[in-house]
Amino acid sequence: MSSHTLYTSLLRPPILHILRATGFQSTKPAVLDTLVDLTARYLVLLASTTASHALINHNDLTPTITDVRMALQDVGALRPQRSVMEEQCRDEEDMRGVEAFVEWMMGDVNKEIRRIAGLAATEGEAVDVNVSGEKEDFLISLKKKHSKTGEESRYQGTVLGKTADEKPIRIEGGHVESIQAWEAKLRERRQILKPHAARKISSDIPSAESSPLSDI
Repeated sequence: MSSHTLYTSLLRPPILHILRATGFQSTKPAVLDTLVDLTARYLVLLASTTASHALINHNDLTPTITDVRMALQDVGALRPQRSVMEEQCRDEEDMRGVEAFVEWMMGDVNKEIRRIAGLAATEGEAVDVNVSGEKEDFLISLKKKHSKTGEESRYQGTVLGKTADEKPIRIEGGHVESIQAWEAKLRERRQILKPHAARKISSDIPSAESSPLSDI
């Protein structure tokens, strides 16, 4: 499975959850594929724009909240919003777009989407605000449901889990025990064979005395 197919497959469940939360009970595969493609293109545009702002603002690809805000403004997610030039002329920062975006995300419009994603309390559920730690989303809950030994042991080292620690690869039945030792031995052998190869090449070149051109 290619990375494009994998990421597309991972993006399909969130789109289905959003459609379900919006009120749709079913959809055609072609419609779902179109929505997944549009979402992927929008996320790539947002990520690349954020990276561009990070590189321009502080010459680093690690984005800050300012870089994300500028990227959201560029892709049209923050409306209404004055331009940077207008803000400088008015000597005030326009927060209408940010406030409207936060209100839209945390308001009643997306309440059902947050509940389905596992990021909001269901009806009758008490939420303890003093409990530390992140709330599990639907993907983590789904992975734990399908893993009897735990999320870490099954998905570690994959795109769905945490990065696995690099371990040396041992070679059984040989004179060396690792890839690094074999590579070092191969380099040492090349250094030894290099002078012999040079002498062989020089000995194969005919001298001027034995050359047929010397008789002309």
